[in-house]
Amino acid sequence: MEYRKLGRTGLDVSVICLGTMTWGSQNTEAEAHAQLDLAIGEGVNFIDTAEAYPVTPVAAETTGRTEEYIGTWLSARGRRDDVILATKVAGPSRDPVRRFRGGDNRLDRANIEAAVDGSLRRLRTDYIDLYQVHWPERPVPSFGGRGLTQLGNAADTTPLAETLEALDGLVKAGKIRAVGVSNETPWGVAEYLRIARETGLTRIASIQNAYNLLNRIFEIGLAEFALHEQVGLLAYSPLAGGNLTGKYLGGVIPPGSRRAVANQFVRYDSPGQAPASARYVAIAHAFGLDPATLALAFVNSRPFVTANIIGATSIEQLKIALASAAVTLPAEALAAIEAVHREIPDPCP
Repeated sequence: MEYRKLGRTGLDVSVICLGTMTWGSQNTEAEAHAQLDLAIGEGVNFIDTAEAYPVTPVAAETTGRTEEYIGTWLSARGRRDDVILATKVAGPSRDPVRRFRGGDNRLDRANIEAAVDGSLRRLRTDYIDLYQVHWPERPVPSFGGRGLTQLGNAADTTPLAETLEALDGLVKAGKIRAVGVSNETPWGVAEYLRIARETGLTRIASIQNAYNLLNRIFEIGLAEFALHEQVGLLAYSPLAGGNLTGKYLGGVIPPGSRRAVANQFVRYDSPGQAPASARYVAIAHAFGLDPATLALAFVNSRPFVTANIIGATSIEQLKIALASAAVTLPAEALAAIEAVHREIPDPCP
């Protein structure tokens, strides 16, 4: 397993990060523990979760269950020092089902402090290695949106300085070790870095955004921050919701699959998705690779990627994902990938 620096924190994290958003819905507690045992045994030391998980599907009664499953594993195995544990605070709810902290969950000090205490309790730990803002409070193009045409009312939005000051307080209190953002824009990353530089507050260490063969918009703007400022990408959705495995080609939706149980992931419903996915699957087959391996190895190879967040609903899927860490794509395969990207660029932002 390869390990990379998490920003400027001094922490070394495995290039494969174990994602968990299906635990508590598609996966049982026993299955979650089995995935953790296998991943840790193969050298993974990085686990990513969120107070909002699971989300396949979103349900008020299961919210927080994923962190609870990780907490019972940590308690049973006694391996807290062996893992870098990342979780997230939810911004204002964008769905009609969940209401965090009564529904008035701005990214202010009171909400962030309440959120981190809840996560610590569910995770059964007294510190979190990387605490991330799950999505911005302000309006931004995200989860498949393109562009921004107007700003929200600044008076109704918590200033980023206040959010960062609250997170800095948690670092000083010893409840978290590092800070990250997620689903952020170049402007947001620049502001967090500027505020930290001018005030001495904690500097963000990472940005967790979607990145895969169908969505490479991180390369435009954000990759430069990742490389120049050491705010590396924690790439989520590297298989584009399963589309890059080829299992949905021809309009097939297998029972129990992500698309069958979580219809909120509409970012992969664009017209260009199917033809692009088919081309990438064909490239994998041409080079004797599992399509998932091609897609994951591509993400692993990017110089701005700190870690590739893989999620699995079965041990078999997890084994394929873990094995991708040892795969180097040949130059010919990379050239074929670029040829498709030029013809069908970023169909699923």
